[in-house]
Amino acid sequence: MSTFQRTTSSYRAGARTLPREYYTSPAILADERERIVATGWNCAGRASAVAQPGEFLVREIAGESILIVRDSAGTLHAFFNVCRHRGTRICREAAGRFGETIQCSYHAWTYGTDGRLIGAPHMQDVPGFDKAEYPLHQAALAEWEGFLFVSGANDLTEGPVLGGYMEIKPPNQSATMSGRACGHLVSDQLPGEDRTRAFYYTILPNLLLSMHPDYVNYYLVTPVDVDRTRVESEWLFHPGTLADPANNIRDAVDFWDLTNRQDWDIVEQSQLGIGSRRYQPGPYSARESMPAAWDREYLRRMGRS
Repeated sequence: MSTFQRTTSSYRAGARTLPREYYTSPAILADERERIVATGWNCAGRASAVAQPGEFLVREIAGESILIVRDSAGTLHAFFNVCRHRGTRICREAAGRFGETIQCSYHAWTYGTDGRLIGAPHMQDVPGFDKAEYPLHQAALAEWEGFLFVSGANDLTEGPVLGGYMEIKPPNQSATMSGRACGHLVSDQLPGEDRTRAFYYTILPNLLLSMHPDYVNYYLVTPVDVDRTRVESEWLFHPGTLADPANNIRDAVDFWDLTNRQDWDIVEQSQLGIGSRRYQPGPYSARESMPAAWDREYLRRMGRS
């Protein structure tokens, strides 16, 4: 994009793309899920999606169904979506709102939104049965800047957080189709130099942040198969921008819709080419130091560095 001047991280001579099997092997994908996804912090979306008591999200992470819910006191919890009775999956919907309780459809074991088992039909006749011993299994949950993570300080050219910034050159004000800003700055606290920069970071394993002076765009990346990935994206704006009928929001959305569709097409073509028996790892240039750093961190997590 000619609008920007890219900053680069340290380049390592001899860096090459990964061998074919890393893009095509079901066995390596399974290994990724165990070594990287199942053991790391995965972004599950925004806390605003579960803002009210009883609201919930269900996310598939490393083959596990994780239920994120806000309890009646306003506290967020993450649970494995598994009944403690017969192991039945409790919640089938991707999102919604519970009443006061969560009930399994098999034998009606019933839980509070804080995970406590509060009803277990017919179990009163079982000697020694204690409901307190059978809450929903918890998953680790953390909130950062409105993002929810289930199951890190890092430098930016090595490690799980990778990225850098681009300068926005006049007369452009932002990354939009017209170059005009969408509206208000995302924060009045932005230092002067950051008001003309766009920051792009990946937080491994599955969150991409695209931060601009006037909006934030983020992506959740979920591996589905060796040749298929689901990407979810949302835009965040200052409340003043949203309230202004003259805002330029559509300009930013259209810009990234066009850019992403072009990128996705190239990625699809790359995946097809890498599947060839004749594919061999190729050299990275100095302007590709970031994907090379991503590869190094990925291999380190896979125990193959």
